[in-house]
Amino acid sequence: MNDLNDVNEKPEPAELNGEPDDKAVQNPLQPSAPPLPAASPPAAPKDRRALRAVLRWTAAVVVFGVLGSGVAYGITERERTDVPGLSTRSDGRWDYPELVKPALPAGAALPFAADNPGMIHYAGLEQLLLPAPARSVPDATLKGDRSRISVDRFLAEFGGDDHVASMRQDLAQSGPVQIAARGWSMPDGTATRIYLVRFHSAGYQNAFSTLHFSNTGMAPRRLKDIEGESALDEDYNLGNGIPHVRHDVYAESAPTGPVQVRHAYLTAGDVVALVVQSRKGSAAAVPFHQTTVLQEQLLG
Repeated sequence: MNDLNDVNEKPEPAELNGEPDDKAVQNPLQPSAPPLPAASPPAAPKDRRALRAVLRWTAAVVVFGVLGSGVAYGITERERTDVPGLSTRSDGRWDYPELVKPALPAGAALPFAADNPGMIHYAGLEQLLLPAPARSVPDATLKGDRSRISVDRFLAEFGGDDHVASMRQDLAQSGPVQIAARGWSMPDGTATRIYLVRFHSAGYQNAFSTLHFSNTGMAPRRLKDIEGESALDEDYNLGNGIPHVRHDVYAESAPTGPVQVRHAYLTAGDVVALVVQSRKGSAAAVPFHQTTVLQEQLLG
């Protein structure tokens, strides 16, 4: 490419000075042509330094215009949170650790494989529990060995529900293999508790869940701290695409007591899970939905 500062000058024809050529032969039969008017003197050449400055600034404007358009396009095409230094207000989700697929004992089948008719989760039950998010404080009442708790501690979640006695009897007869739990509280006061009850097979789990946790449009059991009624949470749809996992999700309806409670029953093979979140005043939907769908993913 030629240098923009190298400007080639074209030679001027001699006629521009208005004087006839001495060697030209004039026809005597024709009257002499009137002399041409004198041409205006050529304009003074521009200062080359000024010309170069104009060219440099013009190029700079073009370059920065292109770069500015590219940056604007990049920002509008990306999520705001993907751009360093440019963030948007949080929608309330918590910062959970990356989920890890539970390890299976050697030779064990996956819970929903064709060679596992009982749909048994052979992974350690504590590995199926959702880990606590960042900035959480553990619930000391759920810190048993390998997250194990007693049947009585699990049933305490149902407070004074009149089915607690029959639930205890049915759990003793069906013989749950294990009950594991994990709980925590967040800086805003939201408390979370997750319980996993593993039965001998999917058949035992299904019989117990159908009897005590069947969906009737309203919550089948009254949890502690719930003073009103709990209806199906129609806004929950995040877990619909997880195979082999069924969920019934509830939110306490207004008017509530001092705290609002949200809870969900999840069934997957031989495991039934109870996810509970409560907070003074009102419990936000976003972290509850996030917590529930992540627990579904671990079970499915």
